[in-house]
Amino acid sequence: MGDVLALPGGDDPAEVTSVVVENDDFGVPALVRASVAGGRSISIATGSMVYVEPADAEIGASAVAADHGSPEALVAQIAQAHADSAPIQEMAGRLARGINLKAGSNLQDLHQLALALFIDQGDTAAALTVADLLAELPFDGNFGRWKWIEGGLAIAAYLTRHDEDRSARYSAAIRAADDAETDPLRAKTAAMYRQRQLNEPNVYDPEILRASSAGKIDVERDWRVLRIGVLLYLRAHGGSETLGREVLERRIAAELAAVGALNAQLATR
Repeated sequence: MGDVLALPGGDDPAEVTSVVVENDDFGVPALVRASVAGGRSISIATGSMVYVEPADAEIGASAVAADHGSPEALVAQIAQAHADSAPIQEMAGRLARGINLKAGSNLQDLHQLALALFIDQGDTAAALTVADLLAELPFDGNFGRWKWIEGGLAIAAYLTRHDEDRSARYSAAIRAADDAETDPLRAKTAAMYRQRQLNEPNVYDPEILRASSAGKIDVERDWRVLRIGVLLYLRAHGGSETLGREVLERRIAAELAAVGALNAQLATR
């Protein structure tokens, strides 16, 4: 494969010859087994940080220059694994120049990258790894940046739904902004407004219907991806008075299937 992996125990790095991903009993990627030169097999838990230097590839070259284990190196490794995806290459190319976790544009790219890996590529392990870059950031009062962090937390909460404790931690973090207002009257008003948004979310029904009626597959797909983002947020937040978690999970599954079908149609054009 050409990649060089830093081995545990301080041993010299070795070239990776093959990689196999093993799922748990729920079908979620749980373990990566990498074979390296010399016949040694290395087991890596999904989501773990390992040091890999890509041997070539345009995106991979930036990883060699980046600090080991840096967000830039991580994104470069993921991009190399999805070299045939133009959207992922485009986002990774922007991020490879340097990731500033206080820059809204970088946070947006990370959020969009996690979504693309999850929805379009079905690479849940990589999607969770990218989402975790966002999930580690605290709420600092800037709602412009927070919406992308919030999106990362929502993705992470869904992808770890079979690990109740871990998923609950993401869900708790996503509610950090709910208690940001310290003035009692403003806090009460904000809570009422938030509950109304949760009960009557904008899931882009008119936009999706118009695009579908007009046969605009790419436009319908984009609106449905936005809808998935809303549903993921609602689920992570704990649902609402009108939409319970089980209903939300069914709707998310249905939307993922719908986007998959639209992607298949677009691929044949």
